[in-house]
Amino acid sequence: MLNTFLGLVFSTAFLASSISYATPFVLAAMGGIVSERSGVLNLGLEGMMLTGALFAFMGSYYTGNPAVGVLTAIVASMLLGFIHAYSCIELGSNQVVTAVAINIFALGITSALFNALFGISAGRVTAPGFASIRIPLLEKIPVLGTALFGQNVFVYLAYILVPLTYVLFFKTKIGLNIRASGEFPKAANTMGVPVEKVRFYSVIYSSAIAGIAGASLSIAGINMFIENISAGRGFIAFACIILGKFNPIGATMAALLFGMTEGIQLRIQAAGIPVPYQLPLMFPYILTIVMLLLVGSKFSPQSWGVPFFSDDDQ
Repeated sequence: MLNTFLGLVFSTAFLASSISYATPFVLAAMGGIVSERSGVLNLGLEGMMLTGALFAFMGSYYTGNPAVGVLTAIVASMLLGFIHAYSCIELGSNQVVTAVAINIFALGITSALFNALFGISAGRVTAPGFASIRIPLLEKIPVLGTALFGQNVFVYLAYILVPLTYVLFFKTKIGLNIRASGEFPKAANTMGVPVEKVRFYSVIYSSAIAGIAGASLSIAGINMFIENISAGRGFIAFACIILGKFNPIGATMAALLFGMTEGIQLRIQAAGIPVPYQLPLMFPYILTIVMLLLVGSKFSPQSWGVPFFSDDDQ
């Protein structure tokens, strides 16, 4: 059994699947980290991903074009982002409570819409999705070629976003304004940074990327929607941000770790290794709890989750 397990783990197929499984975590984390660094706690990533997954499926199903599905997912998730941003930034609502409400709403509305449109016993209703894109020459690289350069468009987008997000934060004025809004909003406001506007746009951006992350679940691979298809991935992406110390590179490393964990549990089931199937299913969630307990968050923006109102609003 040990040899079978090692054979599953140390393989190109496992590496490729781990990268694929990590993609929703990476995408959601790259969007969420912008909101978090601006000072707005966005635990609503889960609901935004779930909403994005349904609307991506619907857009692709009814138009026959998965690109339209992605655009539909972005718009739907941004609407939730707008609600979260307006409630937390303009009204000063509790950011955790607002996020919980968004997650509960998303779970209910996606189930209701899907059942209303496709029936309670919809079965395997599928929609057009994105196929894998093989990059010539690069896919011929031994071991890593197939794993890295034979993936779908969401995987490539995720790992393009990582360096772009890093450059945004640490090499541009926009990134400086975002970080200042999350660290010292009063000082930033005094220096002319429109803190509330920066935070508002940051939340909207994070919701748009969360929508794309949701689309990667429903129209890349299985090309179908299942109720609660996100299954806590938004919360795991949020944990990746914390474990990565609110740094894009660190968050990506954490996301890859969780992707490997998900890959292991699926391969254990597929190989028929004699363990209760519920145990492998728990792996990503157990790892989330253990990592948070062991590592915790030694860094967070000083004004993270703290409402800010400029003098003009008071």
